[in-house]
Amino acid sequence: MDHLDFGKYLTQQRELRGMSRADISRATKIPPSLITALEEGQVERLPARVFVVSYIRAYAQVIGLEPEEAVLRYEEVHKATPAPTPAALEQERRRRAWVGLTVMLLVLALGVCAFLMATGKLPNPFAG
Repeated sequence: MDHLDFGKYLTQQRELRGMSRADISRATKIPPSLITALEEGQVERLPARVFVVSYIRAYAQVIGLEPEEAVLRYEEVHKATPAPTPAALEQERRRRAWVGLTVMLLVLALGVCAFLMATGKLPNPFAG
């Protein structure tokens, strides 16, 4: 069993009870995007393990499963999943750094343009 199989298990149990993802989200206050990630086995979109375990407990309780049983199933899957290699972690860290730097530079450039337009040193393209 992997994360995708675990997600299918949760989906199947939820659907057997006639509940939607929105129902689960409302009852547990778990964001819909995280419920989707959990049900579709998208581990990369999930937060830290401690939060995921809490989400699984709440999810299971709402649909009428034994929370600890659901957590044990998840733990089996989580332990069977190999940890990312240091090289993969470094690559992800660098990618995030570049994305962050790009966003920061764009915000800075927009701020400078707005400042120059506000002080009259740059013509305002929106002024008629």
